[in-house]
Amino acid sequence: MGKLTPESKRRSVPKLQDQRLEIFKQLKEILSKYSPPLTAVSDFEGRYELVSKKPNEFMGRKRSEIYFGAAIIQSNYVGLYLMHVYISADYLKKISPDLMKTLKGKSCFHIKALDENLIKQIKTAVKDGMECYKKLNFI
Repeated sequence: MGKLTPESKRRSVPKLQDQRLEIFKQLKEILSKYSPPLTAVSDFEGRYELVSKKPNEFMGRKRSEIYFGAAIIQSNYVGLYLMHVYISADYLKKISPDLMKTLKGKSCFHIKALDENLIKQIKTAVKDGMECYKKLNFI
């Protein structure tokens, strides 16, 4: 195996970009199934964000919308943001071990590759997020 040259590094970038774009598309498809009742506030290539537009009071403040989640292409991964795991620790405990390995911080999952198992786990987590928001009367 030879050394990596600047040319070989440049050749790998489009593959990484293509891979992140494909992951983003799959995550957006999962999230977009919940619009409505959620509303997309950002919907363009590389960024898809959902909120609940139901006015509510949360953490002592009146809010016109509550952030639900997002898929955002980052430099080396696609960030899957699911706010319900931050709001309710009970839902964090429900996250499967494989998906949990990708959690960085409180509510951001760094998705670098997808397989059928991880897609299924993400679908379950998003569905749990909807359940959480309904229980909290956010939707």
